Amino acid sequence: MTTSTTAPRITARLMQQDDDYARMRQLLLDTVPITPIGFNWDMRRLDGKRFYNADLDANRLLQRPVQLWETDDGRLAGYVVSEGPGDAHLQVHPDFRYLEAEMVAWAEESLGAAAQEGTQRELEIYVYEYDALRQQILTARGYEKLSYGGMCRHMRLGAQPLPVPEMADGYTLRTTDPADLADCQRIADLLNAAFGRDFHNAEEYQHFAQYAPCFRRDLDLVMVAPDGSFAAYIGVPYDDANRRGIFEPVCTHPDHQRKGLARALMLEGLHRLRAIGALDATVDTGDAVPANAFYTAMGFTEAYRGFAWRKVW
Repeated sequence: MTTSTTAPRITARLMQQDDDYARMRQLLLDTVPITPIGFNWDMRRLDGKRFYNADLDANRLLQRPVQLWETDDGRLAGYVVSEGPGDAHLQVHPDFRYLEAEMVAWAEESLGAAAQEGTQRELEIYVYEYDALRQQILTARGYEKLSYGGMCRHMRLGAQPLPVPEMADGYTLRTTDPADLADCQRIADLLNAAFGRDFHNAEEYQHFAQYAPCFRRDLDLVMVAPDGSFAAYIGVPYDDANRRGIFEPVCTHPDHQRKGLARALMLEGLHRLRAIGALDATVDTGDAVPANAFYTAMGFTEAYRGFAWRKVW
């Protein structure tokens, strides 16, 4: 005797407004316990797309089309979101992975950007090395694995001992004050200096702190230099549903490096996470050897590597 199952009827449509955002966010929370590390975005990344903006009404999630796949009874099966021209990020419940080829096809049609050297279009999709299925789908559709990517590092807090943070002479550790626009500007100035940027501003950080569900002021830590400027900063958005801290960002001003400031902030963050009952923590990083060596030394020794895959057509 043989049995068969019928897949639920799936419809696809474009994202509308914040009702969809809430459902998209919930899918990320729901899939943390049933997927590998990094398989879908952490909810902090989606919160940032929605709220890390100087103009709160200008929903950055809607700058480019976002496609949702859902069942007839309203269950969200997955969606595709873009962070920039010519990239796509698949967020999918593992029960519906059979939709991924269709999701990639939609991304090619709707998110492919003008390519270089006279070709028509190109699209990049980031894939973890453990994800054999997505690699098979992309290979079949003509994608090639590139040489650059990054890491998602994971630490289970457990009962392991955590060193006490040591402060460099003259520096003080405190939480940020998002209600103070001057504090927000110091954060923006530090982010611009640490990452070689010029576009961060006080309002975007303040809006994220005020409205992003993942923000916790008690986990938003700065190291203040003797002159009152911000020398280093870590944010630790918190996934309360899964009891997970996400270290993002971690940065030190170039004028204050090699003083152990980021290490002290991260250790303080880990102590605070343990105090509120967190189970684990993650941190994303690129391929840079010094950064990865630093996170290994901090105890984030469980590392998941991924690479960008590109199709040009």
